[in-house]
Amino acid sequence: MVFAVLEFMHIIPSDLGVVEILAAALLGGTVFAAVHHAEMIALRIGEPFGSMLLAVAVTVIEVSLIISIMLAKPEAGSDIARDTVFAAVMLVLTGIVGFCLLAGGLRHHEQGFGVNAASGTLSVLGTLATLALILPNFTVAEPGPHYSTWQLIGVAAVSLFLYLLFLFVQSFRHRDYFLDPNAPAHEVEHARPSARAALISLLLLIVALVAIVLIAKGLSPALERGVAAAGLPSQFVGIIIAAVVLMPEGVTAFNAARSNNLQQSLNLALGSALASIGLTIPAVAMTALALGIPLTLGLDSADIVLLALALFTATLTLATGRTTVLQGGVHLVLFATFLIISAIP
Repeated sequence: MVFAVLEFMHIIPSDLGVVEILAAALLGGTVFAAVHHAEMIALRIGEPFGSMLLAVAVTVIEVSLIISIMLAKPEAGSDIARDTVFAAVMLVLTGIVGFCLLAGGLRHHEQGFGVNAASGTLSVLGTLATLALILPNFTVAEPGPHYSTWQLIGVAAVSLFLYLLFLFVQSFRHRDYFLDPNAPAHEVEHARPSARAALISLLLLIVALVAIVLIAKGLSPALERGVAAAGLPSQFVGIIIAAVVLMPEGVTAFNAARSNNLQQSLNLALGSALASIGLTIPAVAMTALALGIPLTLGLDSADIVLLALALFTATLTLATGRTTVLQGGVHLVLFATFLIISAIP
């Protein structure tokens, strides 16, 4: 936190290589810390508020990174929200899910999960992805892959509504769908942290989120320079942001799959992708409208094909309630293809 304040006040020069490397390391560690403290509070307050708090914390991290780049270069950064959200969906559907299925399959041969939860989550994710990333290419109120002001407000509103509806179903109406069908009853509920531990986590979460916002502001120019120096397209900035945001939940999902709790693994992974669209798009849309920053959302043709293929494959993979290493391998092939096409369009 002290480093972030000093960098924000320009007491520490943010354009030095050593400072940039240290800031990147601190940003990664602070993201892990913020998610950990949010999870502690979520365990204390229970559902549905726990899931909402965790989603809001992750969204604050993602939105702060996106907006810092948008503010630094309004014109050049108009597509960073699209690139980040698309990367988040692809990283989850192909990378995180692929590694989880492969690791679980190698260790346990075959794993089961609730089909109702998986199909419901994918239906919401597919709808949100289509509204946010594909439909803007086919509207005529604004030229190009953009929504008009009222279209953007409407899509942001329905995206937020659909995400909140999903939380209601997950936490209240059909909560049993999202519990591990093979877990003993005494293992379903986690031990609740004490009130004192939750309060400490709340304070540390606030500190971590403020630090992330400050560090992101100083680090965003270095991130863009690094991507350009590596000869990569600007789209890779969104992939890096999504990877940083998703890494803590991805590690937790991977460990859950190795422990033969694929239901929890899928809940974490797919839930992260849902929050990335259902909360990030409305937040970024309202910020862009308030500040008068242009917002590009529509994907190009190649990315639309990759997104459709990822959703189609995930639907087939999660349709039977049983998975093996084969499904994990297929998803990882798509993940590698996504990275290759992103690096070499």
